[in-house]
Amino acid sequence: MIYKFKSKATGDLVMLQPNGESILRIIGKGDATQLKQGILLPQDIPRAITALQLAVQEEEQARADEIQIAQSQGQKPAPAPAIGLRQRSLPFIQMLERCLAEKKEVVWGV
Repeated sequence: MIYKFKSKATGDLVMLQPNGESILRIIGKGDATQLKQGILLPQDIPRAITALQLAVQEEEQARADEIQIAQSQGQKPAPAPAIGLRQRSLPFIQMLERCLAEKKEVVWGV
């Protein structure tokens, strides 16, 4: 399954199911109904952007903590995922920023 996020301010943004669901949960749209279809109104976009930015910071801090712990124990840290939340969320954040500037909503599953 894929997610297609649509807006009149941007082109469509397509994500694989795990990534789309992760983004939706972070922005508070993670219940079963909202995972299938939903809308993000312009007034809710700043809160969604902030939530995504905080989640990126938390993921990066957790990774830094893992590295520090492993090194303090004389171990090699586990490899980092090839693509982190920063890379996965950036196109969505850019879409949200453009939608906010143009006061347009984002929809999915419709």
